[in-house]
Amino acid sequence: MILLAIDSSGLTATAAVNIDGVIVSYQAVNNKKTHSQTLLPMIEDVMVSAGIDINQVDAIAIAEGPGSFTGLRIGAATVKGLGLATGKPIIPVSTLEGLAYNMAGCKGVICPIMDARRNQVYTALFYYNPDSEQMVQLAPSEAIGIEELIARNIKYDEITFVGDGVPVFREYLTEQLGEKAHFAMPHMRLQSAASISVAASFLWKEKKYVSAKEFEPVYLRLSQAEREKLEAKRNNKG
Repeated sequence: MILLAIDSSGLTATAAVNIDGVIVSYQAVNNKKTHSQTLLPMIEDVMVSAGIDINQVDAIAIAEGPGSFTGLRIGAATVKGLGLATGKPIIPVSTLEGLAYNMAGCKGVICPIMDARRNQVYTALFYYNPDSEQMVQLAPSEAIGIEELIARNIKYDEITFVGDGVPVFREYLTEQLGEKAHFAMPHMRLQSAASISVAASFLWKEKKYVSAKEFEPVYLRLSQAEREKLEAKRNNKG
């Protein structure tokens, strides 16, 4: 099976080609260029490096969110365009699940945290099943405050935090959770299309894919512009 995987949900844009479970080509760019500049050339590069073209791909995996609203929209537009042009199915993968796969093999629970601003994080909770080599989700994906995050995790003996929220909240999490808290190293914290492709390979077997027309990103909450518009509307009513 040949999977093309894309993740543009964070500051880093990444693309990968996974052939029968092996990452044969991977590229990541985190140089402050916009994803609209880097994503399509990157996709072309990883396919050329893998020696394939888009017609040989069985499916396109995409980090569906949560994450940067702009990044998610660029990724969605890209895979929709590719999918509509080729008829390839789309495999949506939670950005949080992809981050959890970065830490596959860790003991205890794995807690992805993405900085959602306003002292909140996008988060979920997973543990790695070594028998199936899959992540098992223990808590839903949602945007919550940092205090709720601590309350959710304090009952576990070992928690590994991964994601761009780690450098933001590491000190406070350590204060509150002590030796229970473990943290991904910097090179493992960011989103990876390689991890998205691993998660997608399991979803493919479960037939959890959609058409390009059906695919929509998952934001979990309104964008800042949408929140401000809603707040203004409420104030006008008052």
